Amino acid sequence: MGVTVKILVLILAIAGGLVYRNVTQLWADLPAPKLDPQEWWGDEAQPKDYEAYLKNNSEVIGNRLSYPDKTIADLKERLNRTLRLTPPLEGVAFEYGFNTNYLKEVVEYWRDDYLPRWREREVFLWQFNHFTTDIQGLRTHFLHLMVYDDNKVGKKHYPVLLLHGWPGSVREFYDFIHLLHQTNLDNNNKYIFNVVVPSLPGYGWSQGTSRKGLGPAQVAVMMRNLMLRLGYNKFFIQGGDWGSIIGSNIATLYPENVLGYHSNMCNNLSPKSLAKGLVAEFWPSLFVPSGFEDFFFPKSNEMRYLMEESGYFHIQATKPDTIGAALTDNPVGLAAYILEKFSTWTNPSYRSLADGGLTKRYKMDALLDNLMIYYLTNSITTSQRLYAEQYAQAQRDLHLERVPTRVPTGCARFKSDIMQFLDVQLKDKYTNLVHSTYHKKGGHFAALEVPKVLYKDFIDFVETVERKFKIKTL
Repeated sequence: MGVTVKILVLILAIAGGLVYRNVTQLWADLPAPKLDPQEWWGDEAQPKDYEAYLKNNSEVIGNRLSYPDKTIADLKERLNRTLRLTPPLEGVAFEYGFNTNYLKEVVEYWRDDYLPRWREREVFLWQFNHFTTDIQGLRTHFLHLMVYDDNKVGKKHYPVLLLHGWPGSVREFYDFIHLLHQTNLDNNNKYIFNVVVPSLPGYGWSQGTSRKGLGPAQVAVMMRNLMLRLGYNKFFIQGGDWGSIIGSNIATLYPENVLGYHSNMCNNLSPKSLAKGLVAEFWPSLFVPSGFEDFFFPKSNEMRYLMEESGYFHIQATKPDTIGAALTDNPVGLAAYILEKFSTWTNPSYRSLADGGLTKRYKMDALLDNLMIYYLTNSITTSQRLYAEQYAQAQRDLHLERVPTRVPTGCARFKSDIMQFLDVQLKDKYTNLVHSTYHKKGGHFAALEVPKVLYKDFIDFVETVERKFKIKTL
C-alpha cells in the first residue's frame, strides 16, 4: 500500500471516528438537570428569608373574580367597530386565515347574543372551586375539586394535575373535569379523582412574570410546588400542547412525585428521534400498527402542514410582544387570531369551509368563554412569551429532550393533531411507555372536542399503571 493511500486511509479513519464520537454524544442520554425549587419570579426582590416567605404566603385563597358592567359595556362598544374589515378573496374560505365575512357573524353573535348573557356565562365559569396562592412570587390561579368521603366508597381515588396549553385555558377541561370528579356520581365507575387545574403563569388569572427565563422547565417546578402545597406528594398528570411539555418536564425532573404521565400530544424532538422518524418512512409497516399509517406518513404531508400552520409559532418565539401589542384591547383581532386555531388544529380540512367548521365540533359559547378569559385578563402577551422562553439559549441548554423519563407514560394520538410521533421515537424518551393508542376522530384540543374519548383513554392508562406498578390510592 502506497504512502499516499495509507495517509488517506488514516485521515478517513480519524474523520470517521470523530463523526461517530460526535453523533454518539449528540444522541446519548443525559442526566436530569437540577433546577432551583425556590427560584423567584415575582416583581419585588426575592425575600432574604425564603422559609419565612413560605410561612406567610402559602395560604390558599378561594376566589370568585367578577367583572363590572362597565367592562362588558366597553367590550361591546369595541365590538361595534368592525366595519373596516377587508373582504376575503373570491373563493377563499379559511385558506388565508380567518374568513372576515364569517368573522363579522362571530362578532355579531358575541356582541348581541353572548354578551347580554355574560352573567350567566360567568356563573358557568365559576361552577368549580377557584383558588389562588403564591408560588415563587407569582399569584397562581387554579381549580381544585376534592372528593368527599361519602363519594369515595368503593372507588379508587387518585389526584390528577391537568395542564392546558395555548391558546387554551382551564375552560378546555370543564367537561373532562366532570367525568374525572364524577359530578354525577356513577356507581359503576370505580375511579374518582381529586382534580387540580392551574392556569399556567401568564395565562388567565395567573400572574405573569416580569423577569426573563420562565420557560417550560421552570413552570414545571412551579406546578410541582403547587401540588406539594396542596398536599399531593404523588399524582397523575394529563396534558396536551404546553401541558404535554410541562407535564413531561415534571415527570422527568421529579419522577418520585408522578404516578403516571398521560398526554394527547406526546413528542420527542431529540436528534435520534427525528432520525428514526425519517428512516421509518421507508418501512412503515415495521413501525406502525396496520390501519394507522396515515397518522404518520407521508412525512412530506406533515412537513407541509407544519410549515403552513407554524407562522404563529415563529413570531411568538421571536417577537411575542409585537403580536401581543397588536392583539391587546383589540377583541376582533384577538377573536380571529385565537379562534382560527380551533378551526385548523381541529381538522386541517376545515380550511376549505367558509365558517372554518368551528361549530362542527364545538359550541360557540365554549369558544367565546375561552376567548373572554384571554380578553378580560389581558393575558395574550404574557401567554405568548412562553414560546420565546422555550427557545432561549438557557432553556435549550437543559437538553430535557435527551433526559429519559422513567415514570409510566401513556400517549393518546388523535388523527387531526398537529404532529405525531411513533412508539419507536417516544420510547427513547419515555422508557416506560405502557399505553399507546390511536383515535381516528379528534384533533389538538381533545379535552374540549372529545372529552369522553380522552377520559376513557386516560382511565385505561390508569388501569395499566395500577396493574403493572401496584400503586396505592389516596
